[in-house]
Amino acid sequence: MRALCGAIITAGALIGLGLTALGIGTRYTKEYALTEKGEPTIMHLSMMDRPLLFILVFLTAAAIVGLGIAFMGLAYHHARREREHAWEREQSAVQKRTAV
Repeated sequence: MRALCGAIITAGALIGLGLTALGIGTRYTKEYALTEKGEPTIMHLSMMDRPLLFILVFLTAAAIVGLGIAFMGLAYHHARREREHAWEREQSAVQKRTAV
């Protein structure tokens, strides 16, 4: 269940990052396209609007956290299954009887 929750968080963050990329592209396509000399400009993060920068950082952090939850959830799930399998093998093993 942890892995599924992490995957859902990651999927939501990646969808949000895609929409943010569209928003950034729409916002900065025409404003800073060319300089006075006709050369293309490079948009740095320090030149972006604060709300777009906040959303970009927040969704990137959410994607990283979601991936971490998903991978740790999968690792815990596999470790738990291995313990359960070892316990089942131990219970089903032939037990030696002690003669009295």
